[in-house]
Amino acid sequence: MRILLVGNYTLDKQASMQRYADTLRQHLASRGHQVEIIRPRPILGKLIAQPTVRKWLGYVDKYVFFPFDLRSRARGFDLVHICDHSQSMYLPHAGSCPVSITCHDLLAIGSAQGRYPSQKISFTGRRQQRWILRHLSKASNVVCVSANTARELAMFSGGTTQSVCVIPNPLNFDFSPAPRESILNLRSRLGITSDERYLLHIGGDVWYKNRLGVVRIFELLLEILRVAGTPPLRLVIAGERSSQRTRSFITSNLVEGSVVEAVNPSNEDLMSLYSGATALLFPSLYEGFGWPLIEAQSCGCPVITSNRPPMTEVAGSAALYIDPADEPAAAALIAANLENLTPLCEAGFRNAKRFDPEAVILAYEEFFAAATESQRRTNDAVRRT
Repeated sequence: MRILLVGNYTLDKQASMQRYADTLRQHLASRGHQVEIIRPRPILGKLIAQPTVRKWLGYVDKYVFFPFDLRSRARGFDLVHICDHSQSMYLPHAGSCPVSITCHDLLAIGSAQGRYPSQKISFTGRRQQRWILRHLSKASNVVCVSANTARELAMFSGGTTQSVCVIPNPLNFDFSPAPRESILNLRSRLGITSDERYLLHIGGDVWYKNRLGVVRIFELLLEILRVAGTPPLRLVIAGERSSQRTRSFITSNLVEGSVVEAVNPSNEDLMSLYSGATALLFPSLYEGFGWPLIEAQSCGCPVITSNRPPMTEVAGSAALYIDPADEPAAAALIAANLENLTPLCEAGFRNAKRFDPEAVILAYEEFFAAATESQRRTNDAVRRT
């Protein structure tokens, strides 16, 4: 099959969406498909560095120039797949080619509709999200990365999408238990001795990732361990650098050195972090999927995460579930189970196999075949009338 994937505008720096598109391309190509990725070209957006002006010029690149590129390139392909639902406005520009789209989460759409009152969305932002939802609601072939995302899409769209299929995200790196030497090397670079235990958190310092909640839970956990006479843990935070608010909390409330930051680690270093951790602490308030859950499980790292979907859906029975809204109870539950997390390792290995790229890509192949067949039947019916 000849498949054209529509990726994201590079100046938007949406790394996870770029990885997703590249993962699809790599694994579809390995199964014999002819696959290309087309992205909006930075034309005007690269001319000026000032963020606000660049953003508006980027809109011209994405919403004025790119639809012409897409319509032209779509000719000759069997299917166009838009890799990010925030680009749903491109759906009408695939011409007569069958077109499908992946919906990752409805966070921005929900925020624009006031579902998360603490999130203030500008007037133009609300208009943009309504535009995205309007086109997404009309989509004929939609992949949702979790059943929770599919439920939210049905709620926001009024159930108007014609065909929704749940296909989870595949692992986008060959995560597995790291060699001991790699773990020790990374520990040395971070200033963590070989006999020290640590909890690992990974994610950006944005509200729904709940990084400040992670640190508050950790503070409460350390106090429980101190009272019980249990050796303390350290906390490693991996991802983008913490905000000033988070750093101030750490400085004011935790012993110096108890929290270590690993800023934007490579996949290899991340694998060592997972492999050497006592557990992954991932109390997100909202996720579309939650890649770190299966990355950790693939490395033999026990998972502690929120008792909310899609975390419960993705981590399955191989996790310790906490309520991120009740931090004292979360810390107490972690302390009570800290010495009994080993059974989660083997269960995690089994669960992570559900997200093997080969199995996920096979589901995509079946979905794409159904989409093209549906379009063929529609075209035949139109020709007969």
